[in-house]
Amino acid sequence: MEKGRSHHVISENTGALERENELLRKQLRQIQQTYQEKIAELSMIREMNDILLHVHSFEDTCRSLLDVIIKNTVARNCSIMLLDPAKERLFLAAAIDPIGKLFILDAWRIFSKEGINYLFRAGEGIAGRALKTGQPVLISDTSVSSDFESDISSSVEIRSLLCIPLIIRKKAIGVLNLSHSRPDRFEPGDVNLFNLISGVAAISLYSTLNYERLKYSESKYRALTESINDGIAIIQEGMHVYANPRYLTLTGYSQDELKKMPLVELLAPDDETTTTDVLSSLADLKSAPQTFEVKLRHREGEKATVEINAAAITYSAKPAFIMSVRDLSERKELEKRLLQAQKLEAMGTLAGGVAHDLNNILSGLISYPELLLMQTPKDSPLRKTLLTIKMSGEKAAAVVQDLLWLARRGVTISEVVNLNEIVSQYLNSPEYDNLKLFHPSVEVAADLEAEVLHVLGSAVHLSKTFANLVSNAAEAMSAGGTIVVATENRYVDRPIRGYEDIVEGDYVVLTVSDTGVGILPEDMKKIFEPFYTKKKMGRSGTGLGMSVVWGTVKDHNGYIDVQSTKGEGTTFTLYFPVTRKNLPKHESCLPIEAYSGNGESILIVDDVKEQRQVASAMLKALGYSVASVSSGKETLEYLKTNKVDLLVLDMIMDPGMDGLETYKNVIEIRPGQKAIIASGFSETDRVKKVQSLGAGAYIRKPFLLEKIGLAIKKELEK
Repeated sequence: MEKGRSHHVISENTGALERENELLRKQLRQIQQTYQEKIAELSMIREMNDILLHVHSFEDTCRSLLDVIIKNTVARNCSIMLLDPAKERLFLAAAIDPIGKLFILDAWRIFSKEGINYLFRAGEGIAGRALKTGQPVLISDTSVSSDFESDISSSVEIRSLLCIPLIIRKKAIGVLNLSHSRPDRFEPGDVNLFNLISGVAAISLYSTLNYERLKYSESKYRALTESINDGIAIIQEGMHVYANPRYLTLTGYSQDELKKMPLVELLAPDDETTTTDVLSSLADLKSAPQTFEVKLRHREGEKATVEINAAAITYSAKPAFIMSVRDLSERKELEKRLLQAQKLEAMGTLAGGVAHDLNNILSGLISYPELLLMQTPKDSPLRKTLLTIKMSGEKAAAVVQDLLWLARRGVTISEVVNLNEIVSQYLNSPEYDNLKLFHPSVEVAADLEAEVLHVLGSAVHLSKTFANLVSNAAEAMSAGGTIVVATENRYVDRPIRGYEDIVEGDYVVLTVSDTGVGILPEDMKKIFEPFYTKKKMGRSGTGLGMSVVWGTVKDHNGYIDVQSTKGEGTTFTLYFPVTRKNLPKHESCLPIEAYSGNGESILIVDDVKEQRQVASAMLKALGYSVASVSSGKETLEYLKTNKVDLLVLDMIMDPGMDGLETYKNVIEIRPGQKAIIASGFSETDRVKKVQSLGAGAYIRKPFLLEKIGLAIKKELEK
């Protein structure tokens, strides 16, 4: 009995011991598994550290982080969101999906704020919640989460989601998002691992972004200093340590040469007082920036007056000063051009008023002879007299157009023009033949590019400009010589002398060169002034020629450069922007029947009595029924009780409403009223506004029978 009980107790003890051993083995396996997991986690973190220690770029940092996480964790999708403190919003910085497709935002976009896709504010969505609280957020199944839809926009299915804040110095700089296409893939125990990962990631991203920010700032400011038109130099202990390309150009030295050269060697030695003052002031820049005007010596020995702005800085942890250097000769050239423009503007205001009155007078000299010629037999001796009167009026009208140029109202940039044609037409014109009579020993040689591109402008004004340049060149060669005229296509991408802010692009360049006496420096400053001339009066006109040249170039959005050497000659180089439009087809002269009317009613609106009389006579001769009024107010009163087929509407009427205001009121009582616009000035913005309201063609005073007839005919046929 005792023996049996003893055997039973032994058996129970053995069973208990085996169970205990099994439990211990199970615990040991768990410990071993946990140990292996920890070893794996530590190995992963060590791998991340080893990789990130040798990575400096933001792109490589993001790529390494995402690769290690996807390779060593259950996560199948991973993204990094960073916080923009200024906007207080998260944006997507990097992401990787299950097939390895990678997205990484360029570092420069992070700093420049270009092309950033902003997502959530702090507390907004799951990622925003993690950011705001500074604590991980685990979503076991997104299908039952109300926050998920507004959280992550993704093309892959996401069921499990873990968002962990990236924290540096107790401040969240972003969020690390890990996800899986199946639910319940992340356990609470995983949070500790990912917290460790996020800590390494935060440190790596923070340091990398600081490094990239320094590179971005350096590149930005280097690009700024190297592209700026002022010379920039950094001086430390009296020596050059940095100079931008413009400074190298101003001095003529290379970067390496300047680094061996003290600043004092560049200051002109003949200006000792100024040099001493400058050096003394530069030594005491802590109080405030200083500005100096000094002479700077070029490597070739030339001296230029420059303006230096200097300020104290710290460079490579040592005191230094940075200075900007501006060549004052360029500024003075610009100031001279501004003064020139102001003079022309003032002269133009006066000229514009004179030209307006002259146009009214010339209307009779041009239009009435034309009407009389219609009634005069071809064999009548009066025809020659009438033609002379008409041609004299047209020549006077051309002078008026020169005055209008000065008034800045004389160019209509609307035609497609070929400069080769302008040159060829002039060299085959009576005007050129007349020039040859006065200058028989002067020849003109043309070097025209065969496929020269077109420009947009006024053929009349461009022709006048070219004629003035050739005439000037001939006057400069009293002993004879050759004028070289050239055209070429040229791409301009850098400043032209006197023009720092050019519009980059294709230009047609017109050059007129002579081997004459040259232009004296004191005369060079005045050549574009109105009524300034050294020509023989009576041959070349009014003294407006070079003013017209300057105005034409300006109105055509072009540039002009003048190079002249006493005793050697002068070269004018004109730059005109290219147009890709095709040349228009020229209309042949038409018989009067082609632009005559058939009793249609015309209302002439003009404040000048003589203009109304001239226009009425011309239109009646063309077969129209004509009435006239003297103001916008009278126009409205007339149209309240009368219908007309077309208005001939003067743009400038004084006093009262001008053409634009009149037409605005007209179409209120007569919607769709047809009209053409007339003016003694050229096409303006107000003319274009009238046309945008429904008015038709613009015609210039003094009227020519064919032009006004065709304009009315075309408008009536619409």
